[in-house]
Amino acid sequence: MSQQTLGFAIWGTGMIAEFHARALAEIPGVKLVAVCNRTPAKAAEFAAKHGCAAEATPEAMLARPDVHVVCLCTPSGDHLGPATACAKAGKHVVVEKPLEVTLARCDALIAACDKAGVVLAGILPRRFGAGAVALKAALAADRFGRLTMAGALIPWWRTQAYYDSAAWRGTYRLDGGGALMNQGIHTIDLLLWLMGPVKRVSATAGLMAHEGVEVEDVAAGWIEFADGARATLAGSTACWSSSGFPAEIRIHGTKGSAVLRDDKLSAFDFDPPLPADAALVAPAVDGGGAGANDPKAIGHAWHRSNLEDAVAAIRAGRRPSVDGAQGRIAVEVILALYQSAQAGGTPVELPLGRDPELRPYGVKKA
Repeated sequence: MSQQTLGFAIWGTGMIAEFHARALAEIPGVKLVAVCNRTPAKAAEFAAKHGCAAEATPEAMLARPDVHVVCLCTPSGDHLGPATACAKAGKHVVVEKPLEVTLARCDALIAACDKAGVVLAGILPRRFGAGAVALKAALAADRFGRLTMAGALIPWWRTQAYYDSAAWRGTYRLDGGGALMNQGIHTIDLLLWLMGPVKRVSATAGLMAHEGVEVEDVAAGWIEFADGARATLAGSTACWSSSGFPAEIRIHGTKGSAVLRDDKLSAFDFDPPLPADAALVAPAVDGGGAGANDPKAIGHAWHRSNLEDAVAAIRAGRRPSVDGAQGRIAVEVILALYQSAQAGGTPVELPLGRDPELRPYGVKKA
């Protein structure tokens, strides 16, 4: 498979599928050949736009010999079934975030792909930005000294119309959660990727600005890492602004500090400094955060890099850098934060023994 064109299919043609299609179109040696959607008319419209076939059923799509890899763009809590079907059909699987919405479902998904011998790749594209990569390299070089404190802030906004646009949005069963599991997971995953294993967490959460949903639109808490460093965390879809604010990560240690806003480093300060450090710092810009007010306003460059890594792994017969185990990490931490919030902020130790039983904050959708 190292030389042949890799045929991709997309299962689910909602908003996020558009970014997969655009990214695939820019990757050499791959081709989008088919899509499917439970609403055939939507699949046909998407296929016409992107120059591929629209299959009437997932079974028909998976039966195609020119489909080698399937991107799952179904709702978050509907990844396990499609992924299992893909694995049984011998197709490699790329899963949009989150990997799944419970640990049991994550584990079953990983096991299905392992059993079938297919590559499983997750989509956590903020790991692939230049700023994030520079931060990871500085950490690997021990330039921060001993890590002491960190923070993640996601002060975003979603309209009521956003939650009303699909019945699955804002439900625990299919969305998995709210501001943390859906919107904040990218930044939370990045924080965990940079800082390492988590020892315990605590949180508070609630629904303040939206109606007709079960999940939180504001959450705040803290994380204690295994090495002793502490981090604060705040995520919301109830923070209005005219243009949106970037998601922000701060990392501090005894020898250095850095601030990452979306993928721009607004601070990158070390003792001793290196000549190349100053060139990595971009002027701070308020507003215009990627996806902050509009989930469609993110661009597809990060997805392209994430998918390029998956393609390279498939060709080489190895695990991608974001495999199933990596995709599971943020889900577990977010579920622990939810468990703490619903227990009044009681600290929760990791690893979790089982999935928490989550209660709705708001009103269930009809």
